Amino acid sequence: MINWEEAKNENLNKMDFVDYYKTLGITKKASEADIKKAYRKLARKYHPDLNPNDKEAERKFKEINEANEVLSNAANRKKYDSYGKDWKHAEEFEKAGQRSRSQQSYQRPSSGQYSEEDFSDFFGSMFGGARGGQRDVKFRGQDFQASLHLNLQDVYHTHKRTLTINGKNIRLTIPAGVKNGQTIKIKGYGGEGVNGGPKGDLNITFQIDNHTNFKRDGNNLYSSIDLDLYKSILGGEVVIDSFESKVKLKIAPETQNGTQVKLKGKGFPVYKKEGQFGDLIITFNIKTPVNLTEKEKELFNELSKLR
Repeated sequence: MINWEEAKNENLNKMDFVDYYKTLGITKKASEADIKKAYRKLARKYHPDLNPNDKEAERKFKEINEANEVLSNAANRKKYDSYGKDWKHAEEFEKAGQRSRSQQSYQRPSSGQYSEEDFSDFFGSMFGGARGGQRDVKFRGQDFQASLHLNLQDVYHTHKRTLTINGKNIRLTIPAGVKNGQTIKIKGYGGEGVNGGPKGDLNITFQIDNHTNFKRDGNNLYSSIDLDLYKSILGGEVVIDSFESKVKLKIAPETQNGTQVKLKGKGFPVYKKEGQFGDLIITFNIKTPVNLTEKEKELFNELSKLR
């Protein structure tokens, strides 16, 4: 139910350098056609449909797809060739480089000539040299994305879950009323920072499956019940299901098909508002009797004459 294996694999891939060329079995001189050919060959070999229940093949398939996504994109491939495992920080590196070059051109005569020492100062400032009083440039780690699959019943009450990511146990409190598609952030559980920068965050998106007879819309719940013709005409009482209990409901005489009634506070919990609930809206479906006896038909005929 919990899709944490993807998050774990993504985390490991980003913390360890992966040679995408080696993954696809090609060299850095490979053309776009070479990349496409190598990818298709390996994808067929390790495809999950051809390797059911093979975790190693599943891992290889993910690595192959990741490598292809980077190398088949000309812009990303250029960044990867220039910055290796830090290629996703390329724009930040380049901006830092522009600022450093701007400072150097201001501090030095504009002769257009730069010595090897000048470039050493620049790269030192980016990667830890800290020469000439310049500060190290630190970059925050990448944020990781993961999805957590829950059932609607799971988020009716606030509860705790222990999740394991990269060998670390996270005690996570899931508040009642979490919505489908909602994302929460856990700080410091993302990728490692660059040059001593802070770690990224882990973003968890909730995928909530509804296997109940209720439709959820915000904090309100919707349900429909069948009502026999006699009770809809004469009125009475019925016992219906709310989300967690039974509720006795009065039926007004001459209730029409499609009539709705609202039960205040019998809906879904309001997110992070303890004790507050939405409403339960019930729609009545009037069921016409079938397989009438001759006597029943006779009585209905008499009623129709009275009307």
